[in-house]
Amino acid sequence: MILTVTLNASIDKRYIVDEFIEGRVNRVRECSYTPGGKGLNVSKPASIAGSKVVATGFVGGHAGAYIEEGLSEFNIVSAFYHVKGESRSCINIWDEKNQRETEFLEPGFTLEREDYEKFLDKFRALVKDAEVVAMSGSAPKGIDGGEAYKTLVGICKEAGKSVIMDTSGQALLTGIEALPTMIKPNTDEISMLTGSDCSNFEDKLAAAKKVHDKGVKIVVCSMGIDGSFVVCDEGVFRAKVPRNKPVNTVGCGDSMVAGFAVGLERGLPMEETLRLASAISGAAALREETGFYVKEDMEKIYGQVEISRL
Repeated sequence: MILTVTLNASIDKRYIVDEFIEGRVNRVRECSYTPGGKGLNVSKPASIAGSKVVATGFVGGHAGAYIEEGLSEFNIVSAFYHVKGESRSCINIWDEKNQRETEFLEPGFTLEREDYEKFLDKFRALVKDAEVVAMSGSAPKGIDGGEAYKTLVGICKEAGKSVIMDTSGQALLTGIEALPTMIKPNTDEISMLTGSDCSNFEDKLAAAKKVHDKGVKIVVCSMGIDGSFVVCDEGVFRAKVPRNKPVNTVGCGDSMVAGFAVGLERGLPMEETLRLASAISGAAALREETGFYVKEDMEKIYGQVEISRL
């Protein structure tokens, strides 16, 4: 079983407009509403891949109920801790004319310390039945995200579970002190972690090796259209993916994390895991709905992913 953690879950609203104009009334041509937050954008692809997924974190109010109801469509088991506040919404606006996205991310409710402590007890119980734990995204107001991730990673490691942590900023800097099994930094994040100038591939690779040498077993660096690479105990692997025209790139990194979670759960070799994660991420970019892909797309891309050992 894969346990996903979304500390600040949301309703993700995607608006498609002919042209987004600031300061004007903008008519929405199409819209979609899905359970969101980075952790849930890991949950959905992992479930589509065939894994049993249990989702936890915090939800509240009518929006929280909507999030949980939406997860049932993906056969995801909801194990959220319920708070009194209202879960947030995040809006993504796709400008068809200019081919660009604009996002509005609400902060969400303020978490009470008592609720956080009770959630930790719930989390400890859930971890016992998980093979892999994947925690992603920001933390709600009221708690320090970095300290929260550091604590959660520690709980997973004490239980002997593989744990993936995918966050940014100070939360990443603090959380990594607990040495999660895997992280997935982008160029800016790996530079921040090491203080290195990661302007070219060689610099990024050297920085990833530094993080790996400090005790993070799997360091996955995403490079957008240039693919990704992994530094791990098995060696260094690079993936190049076909350059299909994307429909929606939001959540593609989370879909890649889902692929790694599935690979770790199944005990796949790193080369196969990287290929699967790259194919799931590439397939997710071909669909309007965030955190969703079609198996036929994934299977086609899977055969086109080029993996090289460096």
